Amino acid sequence: MRNALWKNVLIILVVIVSVIYSLPNLYPDQPAIQITGASAGDHVTATAIASAQQAIAAVGVQAQAPEVGAKGVLIRVHNAEDQLKAQDAVRRTLGDAYVVALNLAPTTPSWLHALDAAPMKLGLDLRGGVHFLLEVDLQKAVAARLESSIEDLRSHLREGKVTYRGISVVADHLQVKFDTSSDRQQGSDLIKSAFPEFMQSQEDQAGVFYLDLSLVPARLKEISDEAVSQNLTTLRNRVNELGVADAMVQRQGANRIVVELPGVQDTAEAKRVLGRTATLEFRFVDWQHEGADPSLPAPPGAEWYPFKDHQRPPVLLQKQVIVTGEHVSGAHADFDENSQPQVSIDLDTLGGRRMTEATRNNLLRPMAVLFVEQKMRTLYSKNAAGQDVETRQPYTVKQVINVATVQSVLGSQFRITGLDSPAEASELALLLRAGALAAPMYFVEERTVGPSLGQENIDKGVRSTLLGLLLVVIFMVANYKVFGLVANAAMLLNVAILMSLMGAFGATLSLPGIAGIVLSVGMSVDANVLIFERIREELWRGLSPQAAIIAGYDRAFTTILDSNLSILIVASILIAMGAGPVKGFAVTLAIGILASMFTAITVTRTIINAIYGGRRVSRLSI
Repeated sequence: MRNALWKNVLIILVVIVSVIYSLPNLYPDQPAIQITGASAGDHVTATAIASAQQAIAAVGVQAQAPEVGAKGVLIRVHNAEDQLKAQDAVRRTLGDAYVVALNLAPTTPSWLHALDAAPMKLGLDLRGGVHFLLEVDLQKAVAARLESSIEDLRSHLREGKVTYRGISVVADHLQVKFDTSSDRQQGSDLIKSAFPEFMQSQEDQAGVFYLDLSLVPARLKEISDEAVSQNLTTLRNRVNELGVADAMVQRQGANRIVVELPGVQDTAEAKRVLGRTATLEFRFVDWQHEGADPSLPAPPGAEWYPFKDHQRPPVLLQKQVIVTGEHVSGAHADFDENSQPQVSIDLDTLGGRRMTEATRNNLLRPMAVLFVEQKMRTLYSKNAAGQDVETRQPYTVKQVINVATVQSVLGSQFRITGLDSPAEASELALLLRAGALAAPMYFVEERTVGPSLGQENIDKGVRSTLLGLLLVVIFMVANYKVFGLVANAAMLLNVAILMSLMGAFGATLSLPGIAGIVLSVGMSVDANVLIFERIREELWRGLSPQAAIIAGYDRAFTTILDSNLSILIVASILIAMGAGPVKGFAVTLAIGILASMFTAITVTRTIINAIYGGRRVSRLSI
């Protein structure tokens, strides 16, 4: 009845580690606001921090000292009401240069944080989370579809040998210019047969004959539905990339999407990534006008664009786009041979073919990567009644990331360099990998949401769980005496191991997960009941106390293993095929079963061996 030294050391280490890494769950989170740069590589300046502090103090909110970290600045407040006031004040003061998001800051002591000990993530039903309401700009989706139709119209008019002066997007329709009414009529007949989705109207101005093309209502509705559906898919991909468990992304109304993220620790990053409408365009530098003056208008067929770092002069690019981010099928951030951040990109079949054709004919020509982002500018003004009015103004930012000479024919795989930081490279890869948004989205509402079950129901659930555990503890001590105390100690260790493992794995705990914990604890006690009853039977058969202990553990092991293994198989199937509450229940049950196999058999046997081993015993307290 003596364990090997390594087994005792292992048990002691497991106990110490489990207790330490379960302690963070005793410290509740605190309301806070988080300030980060508008882009991943941007940092919050000391001036911005001071301005934020002054803005918070001006609205009468008491806040703790700012905490500057790698992911921005965190300012803690006392309650949710102060949190909303502080966010509104800081957002008005700092403007669109920074992202100001609601957050729940951990209160884990520094010594536990230094050990990377983190509490379990709680689901929306237990702790709540962050609620975002985003609105899809359907006008931008329609405008993008009209822009994409221009090249098809030009091709059909050229093939039909119809003379026209130009095609442009005007408001919510396309406008085709003709020199004569006969050309317009010929073009109208051609477009009517090839593009039935357009309604036509005609007007004449100063000797110019116009043909206006508007999308039919059915086509407009189809484009709107496609835009919202694609944005839904992209948002779900981005949420998965963020690693948020049990998140909800669903459509609301005609053009809005609701996103709820339980237990998010970096809401500023989530807000920046979710609403960011960013893509890439690959264009050749206009080498024909090399040396042109940036202060003068761009020549026909070219456009001036600034560099992202604003340290180099603007570059003149051709208007023709080779490939856009829509053709990116894969992207990941890594480092080049000089240890500088880069993004390795994979194109789909069509994108790879276009890139190959373009670079084959333009070897040793400079090609630029243009970063295109749709943003929203928030303006504040006073109405006639003196009330604050918030107005959102959309705008587009186009910046050159890098310019490189085409040394060889490029295919579907290449890399982008010239990025400022690994964080910027990771965010760009995430946006490209998750897919492009069909239309820009703007944050209409942001708030922290309380537990969906209500605090009263949660309190009742916790009280009932504690009452059940207390009754089990009393029953084990009353029925098995010293052995019952040992089983109770193992049960508490089982809970500590389960909580520490869930915190380490980043698993989300929901109310069904609590049920899984209670069930696994019951399984742990059940295993000890089987062992203790077997020991009693061996004592009744006349075995000595030590022999009865050894026989009880050895002969009950097979039964315990079979029953736990069957439950573990079922839990594994639920994890693989289930979702939401079912998966949360199965995860906690599986971890609890594995922990109970260790605590109910190995740990209790070690403690009982320490109590009754190595000495003469006449009776057992069982």
